[in-house]
Amino acid sequence: MTEERLLKVAVPNKGALAEAAAGMLRAAGYHQRTDSKDLTLIDSDHNVEFYYLRPRDIAVYVGEGHLDLGITGRDMLLDSGAQATELMQLGFGSSRFRFAGRAGQGWTVESLAGKRIATSYPGLLQTWLDERGIDATLTKLDGAVESAIRLGVADAVADVVETGTTLRRAGLEMFGDVIVESEAVLIRRNSGAEPAGLDALRTRLESVLVAHNFLMMDYNVEAANLDATTALASGVNGPTVSQLAKEGWLAVRVLVPKKGAHQLMDDLFELGARGILLTELRSCRL
Repeated sequence: MTEERLLKVAVPNKGALAEAAAGMLRAAGYHQRTDSKDLTLIDSDHNVEFYYLRPRDIAVYVGEGHLDLGITGRDMLLDSGAQATELMQLGFGSSRFRFAGRAGQGWTVESLAGKRIATSYPGLLQTWLDERGIDATLTKLDGAVESAIRLGVADAVADVVETGTTLRRAGLEMFGDVIVESEAVLIRRNSGAEPAGLDALRTRLESVLVAHNFLMMDYNVEAANLDATTALASGVNGPTVSQLAKEGWLAVRVLVPKKGAHQLMDDLFELGARGILLTELRSCRL
C-alpha cells in the first residue's frame, strides 16, 4: 500500500505575519507548533506537514517546488521574483508600500529620476520603476530605512507603511501613489499539477475568513414587518424564517457582515425587529 504524500506548507516563523498565520490555521482545524523553536510539525490528522521559515524565504521555496504552498506577504512574494503565484488573500497583515522623502521638499514620483532610493524591497521597487521608465539607484537595507536619508545613504526611501507614524517621526512625508497594497496571501508554484490537499486547505481557510467577516443575527419581528427587515438584511443565501409561539410573530436568522452590524441592529429595531442578537462565528461553510 502506497503511503499518501504529505501536503507541505510553509508558515512564517516570526514577525508580524507569524502569529496571525498560525492562529488562522488553528481556527481552520490544523495543528500548529507549541514551541517557537520547532522548525516543522506534522499534522497527521490532516496529512499536512508545516515548515516554519523566514517570511522572505517562503516564496523562493515554493517557487522552486521544494514546498507545495506557503503563507507570506504579497510584498515579499513580488520582491522575491519567485515562480510562485497568489492563490487567495488571507485578511491579515495589511500594509502599503510607499515612497517618502524629507518633508516640505515637494517630492513627486518623477523627481526620483537620478536619485538614490533606500529600500528593503529592491526587486519589487526595481520592477515598479522600470515599468514607469524611472532610472534611479537603489540601495538595499534590511530595515530601518527611515534613517537612510538622515545618514546620507539615500535621497528618498520606499518602505512598507502601516500608519506612517515612524516616517513622520523621522521628519519624512509620504508622496506618490501607493506602490503595492500588501497583505498575507496563500501562494503556490506557477507550474506543475495542483497539489493534493489544496482544495481542502483553501476551503477551510475560506471558512475562517467568512467567520471573521460575518456574524449570525437573530431577531423577532411581526409578520407585517418581515419584508422590510429582510430587505435590509437579506443574508448570503437568504434568511431562515420560522414561526414563533406568539401569534403573528416570526423568528429570523440571517448572516450579516461584521462591519456595520451595530448600525444594522439600530435600523432593524426602527423597522420593528425585537430581541436582536449577534453571535460570533468560529467557522462557516457557504
